[in-house]
This record gives sequence, structure tokens and C-alpha cells, in this order.
Amino acid sequence: MKTKVKICGITNLKNALEASEIGVDALGFVFFKDSPRYIDPIEAGKIINLLPTFLLRVGLFVNPSENEVLSAISDSRINMIQFHGDENEEFCNQFNLPYIKAVAFRDDLNLLEYCKLYASSSAILIDTYSKKLRGGTGKTFDWDLLPKELPLPIIIAGGLDSANVSLLIKTLNPYGVDVSGGVEREKGIKDYDMMKNFVLGVNNATV
Repeated sequence: MKTKVKICGITNLKNALEASEIGVDALGFVFFKDSPRYIDPIEAGKIINLLPTFLLRVGLFVNPSENEVLSAISDSRINMIQFHGDENEEFCNQFNLPYIKAVAFRDDLNLLEYCKLYASSSAILIDTYSKKLRGGTGKTFDWDLLPKELPLPIIIAGGLDSANVSLLIKTLNPYGVDVSGGVEREKGIKDYDMMKNFVLGVNNATV
């Protein structure tokens, strides 16, 4: 099965339509105000209304309140949620939408136990650990340290670009990959050729 591609940090309609045209599976909209890629849910909704029906529209949150999530779902019409904070499973699972739980990878992280804590999650997104950032580090982590088999689908993020994504897929064969800075000319502004080359790198990878 082909590795799924999610491009995160979409801030404008042009990039959203370009990404959908080159065959990505999901687009991510960051609803975390401290992020340089933040987009207001109402503005995200204007973009989402013009996207193909079968494209996943993912809203990213970091330690939000219940009301923040409910309001953003209503305003944006996302159809999947991504939680990047310390949210527990009960919180993540209350919004009647599938969700992805993100975790920053560290040597002392027991991913098997983490997956058990979020058994209702559609996937676990594994990103690079940073003391300061919740994702968007632009750095990879040691993929060889990940367990070979986990009970949930795995999405890999952190420092991915067209130059290394094929190697990642050959190494791990993940369910999905998530890219943001690796396809940008500046924060929040994606580059068409970089997105296209990233997708080609995924499609051309063999396991």
C-alpha cells in the first residue's frame, strides 16, 4: 500500500489547490496560535469549502479547550483532528471525528505503551522531540530506533523533504508521512515544485 502524504501548515487557497492537484491524501490546518503557520478556523473553512470532497482536512491543536475544538470544527469543517499536546484519550475521543495523536520521539519513550493509551486513535504521528517546539522542528530523528511493529498505523514527521522521504519509506514503510517546512519557501508558504517532488519521492519509493 502506498504511503499516505499529508502536507501540514496550509495557510492559503493557492497552496491547498496545488497540493490537492498533485495527489496528496490530507492537508493540515494549524489552529495553534503560537505557530507561525496558524490559520483562523473561519479562514480555513473558506479554503476547505473549495477542496475536493475526498481529501482529508485535518485540524491541528495543542492543549485546546473543549470549546476551542468544537468551535473550530464548526467554523472550518475539518473532518479529522490532530492533537499535538498532552491531551488524554478521553479528551481526544469526544468530538465524533477520527483523530491522530502526535508524540515527540525520545529514547525513553515506550511507543507500544503510548499506542495503548490512545487505542481509539486512527494513527500515531511521531515527530522530532524539541524542548521549545510542538512540531515544526525541521529536524529528523533516528528512525532505526522505532519498533518494527506497533498496534496502530504510524505517520512520520520531522525534517522530511524530497531528498530523504524515499529512504524513510524504505526503512520503515510507514502508513503515512507528514511534511511542512520541507516543502516551503518561507514559513506558511508552500512551493509547488517542492511539494510535487516530495510526492514523487513517496510514489517512487519501493519497499
